[in-house]
Amino acid sequence: MTLPLRWTPKLLISLRTYNAHTFVQDLIAGLTVGLVALPLAMAFGIASGVPPQAGLYTAVVAGFLISALGGSRNQIGGPTGAFVVIVAGIVAKFGVSGLALVTLMAGVLLIVMSLAGFGTAVKFIPRPVTVGFTNGIAILIASTQIKDILGLRTGAVPSDFIGRLRVLGASIGTVHWPTLALGAISLAIILLWPRVTTRVPGSIVALAVCTIATVVLSLPVETIGTKFGGIPTGFPSFALPHFNADHIMPLLPSAFTVALLAAVESLLSAVVADGMSGDRHNANVELIAQGLANIASPLFGGIPATGAIARTATNIRSGAKTPVAGMIHALSLLLILLFAAPLARFIPLATLAAVLFVVAYNMGEWREIGVILRLSMTDISVWAVTFLLTVLADLTVAVGTGMALASLLYIMRVAETTTVAPVTEEYLRDGMPHILQDKEVPSYVTILRIHGPFLFGTTEKLMEATADLSSFAPVLIVRLRNMTALDATGLHALEMLIDRLRKSGRTLLLCGAREQPLRLLMQSDFLDKLGKENLLEHVEAALARAQQVNADFGGLGSDIAADMKHIPL
Repeated sequence: MTLPLRWTPKLLISLRTYNAHTFVQDLIAGLTVGLVALPLAMAFGIASGVPPQAGLYTAVVAGFLISALGGSRNQIGGPTGAFVVIVAGIVAKFGVSGLALVTLMAGVLLIVMSLAGFGTAVKFIPRPVTVGFTNGIAILIASTQIKDILGLRTGAVPSDFIGRLRVLGASIGTVHWPTLALGAISLAIILLWPRVTTRVPGSIVALAVCTIATVVLSLPVETIGTKFGGIPTGFPSFALPHFNADHIMPLLPSAFTVALLAAVESLLSAVVADGMSGDRHNANVELIAQGLANIASPLFGGIPATGAIARTATNIRSGAKTPVAGMIHALSLLLILLFAAPLARFIPLATLAAVLFVVAYNMGEWREIGVILRLSMTDISVWAVTFLLTVLADLTVAVGTGMALASLLYIMRVAETTTVAPVTEEYLRDGMPHILQDKEVPSYVTILRIHGPFLFGTTEKLMEATADLSSFAPVLIVRLRNMTALDATGLHALEMLIDRLRKSGRTLLLCGAREQPLRLLMQSDFLDKLGKENLLEHVEAALARAQQVNADFGGLGSDIAADMKHIPL
């Protein structure tokens, strides 16, 4: 009996046409991303309050299952920065057994979400919320690494941000200079090595150089061996964690947060992978894989896992063609556990802290802050509340409050766009340039329209309508005459469309934007990407601009468009 296509993992689909050449490409990509994942997995484990091998076990077990059973062709799964703060808090309060319970419950919740068809519901999280808690998580991760990169001698470091800063500030006089020097050298190597070559990850070079230096020079710095006694050699062992039933209800909110973060990050990563590879992921199959991976991970001593955007992008850039590359990535880490684990005891913690500092910076989406600050006060307030609560409270409160606030503002924004007005001669006269029926649409133009509010929860429709860009003419006109509202998520969707069209050699023109959407388009840096000349007052002006664009390319648009099917207006 065969699985219905909508529940079929990408691996099974890929194997139908698999060959030796594809395997070689997957092998090279899998080994490359395995090297990238090695220091990250250990660093995420340590930052989460568990031994480094827990991160490696997660990358092996969960990483293999996510690739083998998932709905994305190139997704790489494993421990990520999104979980560091919440996992560390759970371990501090409920121990490793409490973390195992949370991870198992989150896995079950992910499967339930998938079976209920919630794979596409993640799109209802507005962009200011995702940017807000991503900014906050990045700052929290960086703050947890200050002690290790400076070699501070402190007592127990509090889990809350303010308390942590107070303890670190009080201990600043205990800086260990050899540790600081090693951390600085590690940062320099990671940041500067890509100028030499991108074939070997900078984090691996830093790991090798600083570990060798620590051993050869007998540097008096803290290492994995001095703090954790090293990493056990061999397969991750299967064991049922000891659960305390009294912890189920107190930990249920944390399980919901882990499940939500796993769903959001894995599907965002899958979307990024789609854009880079030209594939299209299956959201509900991906959530089932994430769920099964999070159920299996704690049974082998692991922590929560999800899709990793940076490692997935590395996988694609390295030439991966199928999920086999992700499975090879997990197996390569297993081989390291089997044959090279004893060497890990020499790895200095300052180098792993440097790796996490770079991860925190890269995941922070700092440029998005400037974009959001140029948007409406509603978007700014949602971002600010989510960001501050992430840093000062916790992720569960931050995401819940951000979503609630965004929902209320969504209702308010939709209500504000409802108008009642008489039809006058002036109204009819002003509407003439917007009417399409009396205008000729040339073959080098495709026209789409957005009707209604284009806010979070609706932007996926634009992706679906433009999934196959090969069917579009060289110039795409998107009519905004009937788009009643726009928010940061909608704006980001339009920016992504510009990038995709530009890569395919096409031009985007927008026309007819009403007051609120136009104000948002004008006050952000969106026009720098679109080009001021490509935001037109009405469709009549857009058609004239399209003619100019076509002429600038020597009229080639008409020839290219001749065999393209036209999109219904």
